[in-house]
Amino acid sequence: MAVIAFPHLHSFRFAPSSRSRKGHFICCHSAKTSGSKSGSAILWFKHDLRLDDHPALVAAAKSHRSVLPLYIFDRRILSRYSDEILELVLFALNDLRNSLRKQGTNLMIRFGSAESVIADLVKQIKACNVYAEVELEYEMHEMIKVVKRNMEELPFLDGNPNIVLWQTPFYDIKNIKDLPASHDDFKKLKLSPTLPVLPPSLPAVKVELNWGSLPSFEDLKEFMNGNPNKSLENWNMIKEMSAETLLQKKFPKSSGILSENSKFEHDEKKKLGKSAFVTRKGNIVGGGTNSVLNALAAYLRYLEGTARDDWQEVHERLRNAESREGASFISIFGPALHLGIISNRRVHYEAITYEKERNAGFISPFGYSTTTVAAAADAVCSMEWYSLMAQKSLISNEGTYSIRMWKWNSYLIQYTVVGEGGPATLLVHGFGAFFEHYRDNIKEIAETGNQVWAITLLGFGKSEKPNIVYTELLWAEMLRDFIVEVVGKPVHLVGNSLGGYIVSIVACLWPSLVKSVALINSAGNVIPGFSQLFSKERRTSGAAWLGARLLWLYLRLNIKSIVKNCYPAKTERADDWLISEMVRASYDPGVLVVLESIFSFDLSLPLNYLLEGLEEKVLIVQGMKDPISDSKSKVAMLKEHCAGVTVKELNAGHCPHDELPEEVNSIICEWILTVENKVPAESCL
Repeated sequence: MAVIAFPHLHSFRFAPSSRSRKGHFICCHSAKTSGSKSGSAILWFKHDLRLDDHPALVAAAKSHRSVLPLYIFDRRILSRYSDEILELVLFALNDLRNSLRKQGTNLMIRFGSAESVIADLVKQIKACNVYAEVELEYEMHEMIKVVKRNMEELPFLDGNPNIVLWQTPFYDIKNIKDLPASHDDFKKLKLSPTLPVLPPSLPAVKVELNWGSLPSFEDLKEFMNGNPNKSLENWNMIKEMSAETLLQKKFPKSSGILSENSKFEHDEKKKLGKSAFVTRKGNIVGGGTNSVLNALAAYLRYLEGTARDDWQEVHERLRNAESREGASFISIFGPALHLGIISNRRVHYEAITYEKERNAGFISPFGYSTTTVAAAADAVCSMEWYSLMAQKSLISNEGTYSIRMWKWNSYLIQYTVVGEGGPATLLVHGFGAFFEHYRDNIKEIAETGNQVWAITLLGFGKSEKPNIVYTELLWAEMLRDFIVEVVGKPVHLVGNSLGGYIVSIVACLWPSLVKSVALINSAGNVIPGFSQLFSKERRTSGAAWLGARLLWLYLRLNIKSIVKNCYPAKTERADDWLISEMVRASYDPGVLVVLESIFSFDLSLPLNYLLEGLEEKVLIVQGMKDPISDSKSKVAMLKEHCAGVTVKELNAGHCPHDELPEEVNSIICEWILTVENKVPAESCL
C-alpha cells in the first residue's frame, strides 16, 4: 500500500499526522533513519518552479541515488491560468530545464493527467518516492489523493512507492494546531523566518528516457483548446472579458468606468534585452529565479536610482502599479510567487539583507526604512499568515462546516459546500462578515434538496487580505470565476448588504451563470431615469488612509453595539461568537487596506439597471427595521422600478438571514423551487 511519508529533515514542514473529520490525508512518518541512499525518486514540480530554496530537492538529493524532475501539463491545473500566467509558466520551465541541464540532468515534460503520467513513470524507473508540494487548494488536494490511489494499485514486489509531501517552512512551527487564532497573538510569539537553502546537485537518472519538449505558447493554447469537456471550455471563455469592458458595452455612457490599470493594461511595451517582464503584456516579472531576483534587487533599491536600463524598467513598472502604498509588489511579483519561481522566504531574506545594508546591520523596531522593503517583507509575511490559518482550518474540528480552500488570482479563499446534488445556491455575505454569517442557513437550505455553497470574499474573514485596491467589480469577477471554476453550473445567487449589490452585478454582466437572484437588504440604490455613470480612478488617497484608521479604531471600540443594532428583533443573535470572529478578523494583516476601499466604492450603477432583463428572477427579502437604510422607501422604489420582482418584508434588521433564519430559509427554499419549476434547468457542466 502506498503511504504519504515524511523524511525527518529540519528544512521540511509537513502536513499534520492525523486525519480530521473533514476528510484529509492520514500522514505517516516513515522516514529512513540510515545514511544509505535508496533508489530513484520523482520530483513533481507544480507551483515550485525553482531550484533555489527548494527543500524537497535537498531531501531527494540526499536520500536517493537518482532523481527525476517532472512537470506535467495537466488541463485541470492550467485551465485556471490566464494567458499571461501560461506564458510565465513556459518561461519558468525553460529556465528550470536549462538550470538542470547545467547539472547534467534534465526536466521531463509530459502532457495528460497527473495520476496516469506519474504511475507510468513510477513503473518505468521503479521510483520508491514521489515528492510533491503540499496543496491547500481543495481541487489540487483531491488530485494528489487520486495520484496516491493510482500508485496503490501498482504491482511492486518490494512495496509500493511513497508520496512525500513537503512545504518550505517560513516559520519553525512545531504543531499547526497550536497556531493562535489572532494575528495579534501570533505576533507576540516573535517567530523569526527561517533561512533559505541553496540548490543541491541532483543525481541524474541513468535510464534512457524520452524527456519531452517544451511547447510554444501557441502549441500550449492548442492543447488547452482540445479539452474534451467543451462546455467547460466555453464557460472558461466567460472569464476572458473584464467587468469594466462588459459595463462599457452594456452602458456606453459609462466609459469613465476604468480600473486603475486599464490605461496601461494592453500597451505593447518596449522590451529590453534583459527584461524581467517577459510576457506580452509586460506588467509582471517572470523568467527564471535569477531574473526575478534581479528584478527584486531593483525593486528594493528604488530610492537609490540607477543607470541600468533593466532596473529603470522595474522602477517604471513600480510607479505604474503603485495604486496604493506598497501595492506594486504584489502586482509585479505576485504571479512569480504563486508559481514558486521564487520562494516567500527568499524574498524576505533579500529584503531584510538589504535593510541591514542600509542601517549598518540593524533592523529598526520602528519599521523599515523604505516603502519597497516594507512592501516586500510585509507581503510575504502576510501570505504566510493566511497559509498557516488555512492549514489549521483544514485539519481542525472547529466550526460547524467543513472548510475548503480555493485560489483566486493566487489568493487563498475560504468556502464550504453542503449537499451532493440539486440546484446550486451560492450565499454571499456583506461587508465585514464571512461565510459563517449564514451559519443557520447553509445546512437548512441544503436539506430541502439543494447544493449550497457559501464563500468568504477576498479581504474578509479568514480569506486572504492582499495589498490591492478592492472594488465591487473585483468581487464580482471573483464570484464569476468561483461559479465557473468551482461550482461548475448556473446558480441561484443570494447576497446580503454589499453581497447583494455584488451578486446583482454578476447577474447583470454574466446572466448565463445565474438562475435567479435573492437580495437580502441589499446595498445599492434605485434611481429612475438614470443615464450617466460617474466614476473615479480607484487609487486611494491620504484621506482614505486616515479615514480607514479612524474607522478601524471606531469599529474596534463599538463593534458589539453596532452589530446588535443591526439585529433589532432578536439582539441575542448578535452573540459572542459572531462578535469575536469579527474582532479576530480586525487584527489580520491587510484589514486596513480593505477598510480604505470604503472610501473608493462606486455604487453608482443603480439596482434597477443591474436587474434589467431578470424579470421573474429577482427576490427581495427586506428587513423593515434596518438601521442602515430606509427600508420602506427602498421597497417602494424596487416595486415601482424593477419589473417582476418578488418582495418579502420581514420584521428584522439589516441581516434577516441570521436574525430570523427559519423564516428566511423557508422563503429562499420556496423561491428556488418556484424558479426551478418555472424555468427548465440548464445543463450542468
